Parts: sequence; structure tokens; C-alpha cells
Amino acid sequence: MKNRAARWVTEVFQPPVVVSIQLLLSPITQPGFPGTMGYGALAALFVCVLPLFLLLMLVRRGKVTDHHVSDRRQRAPVLLMALASILAGLLVLAAAGAPQSVVVMVLAVVAGVVVLAGVSPFWKISGHAAAMSSAAVISVLMLGPAWLPLLLLIPAVGWSRVVLRAHTVAQVIAGSLFGGVVMAGIWWALQGRMVA
Repeated sequence: MKNRAARWVTEVFQPPVVVSIQLLLSPITQPGFPGTMGYGALAALFVCVLPLFLLLMLVRRGKVTDHHVSDRRQRAPVLLMALASILAGLLVLAAAGAPQSVVVMVLAVVAGVVVLAGVSPFWKISGHAAAMSSAAVISVLMLGPAWLPLLLLIPAVGWSRVVLRAHTVAQVIAGSLFGGVVMAGIWWALQGRMVA
């Protein structure tokens, strides 16, 4: 029962799902929302959908163990592939005249992917925890205290990763701190400078 619940939490709140929702809502504080959600969807295509599609192709061909990239040695190449897609997405968003809030959110994700790619060959920091904590903290900063209950999802996701033995407690804590402090901090700094 515990393992089933942990598996459910892990799948529902996996990084591509969490980051896609985060990107869809990224223009919420700027004029034109919800019409500008299309730009968030375009960002999600390059940041989440295309990298996930390519990852699933690699899993199918036996090049990667599973869609969570459980083998630490396989993480850096997969994250670099995702980074290439994200950078291409930034060019498309710039050409399409996307709201600055969407671009800022993508840049915060870029920072996260770069650091995770750099750390992954040495230590298996939790991408699930980083994505969830980043999304939860940014949502509270962006939308206010009414969204504080989202922070409860951070320990829930961390618990699921530990129960499934995908990560140690230390790896989950590191991922949570990285997402909630570093990635959210980058978003906060860029938001203050770039979004009018």
C-alpha cells in the first residue's frame, strides 16, 4: 500500500508534469492572461514535452534504464539533451514575442538543468524534489500566501522518492533546497529585473 501510494505521488508529480503546469501559469501576473497561456504551452513543449518524448525513445531503445533516469551515469547526457531543447525553445519564444514572465520561468529552469547536469555524474540529487520545491515556492511568491498549502507537496514528493529507494533522504533534502532556494531565487531575481 505504501509503495503504491509512493509510486502514484512520484508519477503524478514528476518534473515534466510539474514544470509544464508551472510554465502554463507563468504569465498569470502579466496583462493578457489567460490568453497568454499559449506562450506557456509553447515553452512547455520545448522544456518538457520534447525532452520527455526523446527520453522515452531512448528508454524504448534500451539506451536509458527508465523515464526517471534512475542510473546516475545516464543523467548528464539526458539533461544536456533537455538543455538543448530548452535553449531552442528560448529562441522560439523570443521570436514569438512571449511575455517576459514566461522567459524568466524558462531561464530559472535552465539554471536548474545546468546545475543538475553538473552534479549528476557525482551525486544523484533528486530532480523530483527540485522541481516540486521550485514550483511550490515560486507559486507562493508569485500568487501570495493563499498558495502556501502547495509547500506540503514538497515533503510528500520527497517521501515518495525515499520510499521507492530512488534517492536517499540527503539527496531529497538537497533537491528540495536547491529548487526552493536556488531556482526560486534565480526566478525572483530575474522577475524583478525583467518583468514590468
